[in-house]
Amino acid sequence: MTKPETFSSVWDAIADTPEQAANLQARAELMQQIAAIVKTNGWKQADAALRCGVTQPRINDLLRGRVSRFSLDALVNIAAALGRRVHVELEAA
Repeated sequence: MTKPETFSSVWDAIADTPEQAANLQARAELMQQIAAIVKTNGWKQADAALRCGVTQPRINDLLRGRVSRFSLDALVNIAAALGRRVHVELEAA
């Protein structure tokens, strides 16, 4: 019997490279923060879409956590439309 492979995060498990894992994690964290803003303000998806400058189906994808459908650029643009500034910080791995 072989020992099961272990990973430090779910992102490492599903990505092919550490770079892809880091990108997925950054996108997921940004999506969670944007979704929290939508929830805190009590916006319906159509309201959030207008405020974010995207379509309602796009907001639906964001709220459902469909990370693969968003680039970091798109998420930064959505955050900026909400009057937020994205801050990037590097940490030692």
